[in-house]
Amino acid sequence: MSSVINTSEAAFQDDVLEAKGPVLVDFWAPWCGYCTKLSPILDEVAGELGDKIKIVKVNVDENRAISQKYGVMSLPTMMVFKNGEPGERLMGFMPRVNLIAKLNPLL
Repeated sequence: MSSVINTSEAAFQDDVLEAKGPVLVDFWAPWCGYCTKLSPILDEVAGELGDKIKIVKVNVDENRAISQKYGVMSLPTMMVFKNGEPGERLMGFMPRVNLIAKLNPLL
């Protein structure tokens, strides 16, 4: 069972940009209510799809440069990276079923 990884500006290169396979990056903040509601859903998705996609969380308050670089303007914002390149952007809270439905075609 895979788990969600918390990353930082120092580890983003290794955790996301150089990762093998797709990576879902969740840009979040502890004060964001929808972000905290999404967190256990991401844990479930990691357990279900963890062999197909890596899930990484970026706290925007602690890692402002990353969120600015990728134009994150609202929370939660999720981005799917493939081969180090940002692709699909998923904005806002979504239930597990909807998130999996969005991710499956990207895997």
